[in-house]
Amino acid sequence: MGRRGKLLVLVAAALALAWGLGGWFVPGPLGKDAEFVVRSGDSFGTVVENLSDAGAISSPLAFKLRARLLGGGAPIKAGTFLLPSGASQRTLVDILQGGRIIRRFVTVPEGMPSIMVAERLAAQPNLTGDVATPPEGSVLPDTYEIGMGESRQAVVLRMQAAMQRELKALWVRRSPSTVAKSPEEALVLASIVEKETGKPAERAMVAGLYSNRLRQGMMLQADPTIIYPITRGKPLGRRIRQSEIAAVNGYNTYSMVGLPEGPITNPGRASIEAVLDPAPTDALYMVADGTGGHAFAATLEEHNRNVAKWFALRRARGEL
Repeated sequence: MGRRGKLLVLVAAALALAWGLGGWFVPGPLGKDAEFVVRSGDSFGTVVENLSDAGAISSPLAFKLRARLLGGGAPIKAGTFLLPSGASQRTLVDILQGGRIIRRFVTVPEGMPSIMVAERLAAQPNLTGDVATPPEGSVLPDTYEIGMGESRQAVVLRMQAAMQRELKALWVRRSPSTVAKSPEEALVLASIVEKETGKPAERAMVAGLYSNRLRQGMMLQADPTIIYPITRGKPLGRRIRQSEIAAVNGYNTYSMVGLPEGPITNPGRASIEAVLDPAPTDALYMVADGTGGHAFAATLEEHNRNVAKWFALRRARGEL
């Protein structure tokens, strides 16, 4: 190759380098911040076409060439990414290789029944597939990260595995004062404690009260156990009827002695801990005290006085 030919090659190489680097760093056409999804199994070509469709790049071919030459070779990850307005091709590749992943979560609050857990997962647009209502009490209330395109049933299985691990760990540390004879019994009683009080400080006391009733062979008489067979744990939305109080089934603790046949909700860690280490108390009765908590009593006479106070308070509020 002559001197002229070598010069032309150098000029061409310089122009190619300028083209590559210039297009790599200059701002891109994306007009505003946008979410961009890379699904598991998407090929590089699919991702590039999707970037073009989203308006993030103007030339798929040029982007492919620059990405392969200058992108460093790291794989593009699956996930949901935030692409900033005007992102350069270099920025796009850096993001898709692992930066700025948008993390998504789903929360199961303490005391959420399984039917509502299934509904919450069904409403998650980033999950896939159908989901069956899990057995009551099998899901650990917590916040869980969910993957883009993950199956709803897979999320349920993770929630159930978390409950099994937690229940096993808490059972090992149980107090001799617990009335639960098995982890399963602890779960059932914890579900009642969970539904009976919204005050964290009361959980151990409520657990102690119900533990006393179980030891003495008294009916638990927990209102949430009446409601569960009717709504599967959803709010009743009205007063309990006398016919429902008298109903005989596997859950109604106003018509049976002992624990229900299964949990009535998904209890959280604190309620399970309360059942496995209940407060030492001689309380056998409780009634709402108007503050969101309860007044506890060891005797029926004392309880009746507390009930009278509660009704007087409700009348003063215009509730009766």
